Amino acid sequence: MGYGIIHIDESNMKLLAMGVLRLHKVANHADKLKKIFDRTLMLISEYHPDELAIEAPFFGKNVQSMLKLGRAQGVAMAAALHKTIPIFEYSPRKIKQSITGQGNASKEQVAKMLKTILKYDEAPETTDATDGVAVAVCHYFQKLPSSNQKNHSSWKSFLNDNPDRLSK
Repeated sequence: MGYGIIHIDESNMKLLAMGVLRLHKVANHADKLKKIFDRTLMLISEYHPDELAIEAPFFGKNVQSMLKLGRAQGVAMAAALHKTIPIFEYSPRKIKQSITGQGNASKEQVAKMLKTILKYDEAPETTDATDGVAVAVCHYFQKLPSSNQKNHSSWKSFLNDNPDRLSK
């Protein structure tokens, strides 16, 4: 399970944390869910987020995998609800489109764009971490006032029109 935490100061976005909760060594599914719940509560206690954004469940061919993913997402959501933090969900396509401009972008394209947007030096070892950051950045982009937004044909166009938007 990947996660990402960003801080917004006026219109400046800063990466606070990203990482992956590794669960492959935990055999029991219930123990995995408890670990997700506990880690989510710990991140909430450490960073005091105003909101939680999560990737909406997607449809896959393996029903068992979908069920396990839904439970994991539900446990993370329950941790946020326990702390009365509002929850927002975004489809994988919406997240990719928000970050790269293309809803069918690869995980690697999303990771590369996030590195450009957030200007961090060290790339994480897996794209699971950048997946978590992508949801947070997508949420921020969705909250920008639409009246001030201009339609851009590319990220280059956006960055040229907003040189200070994503710096710092």
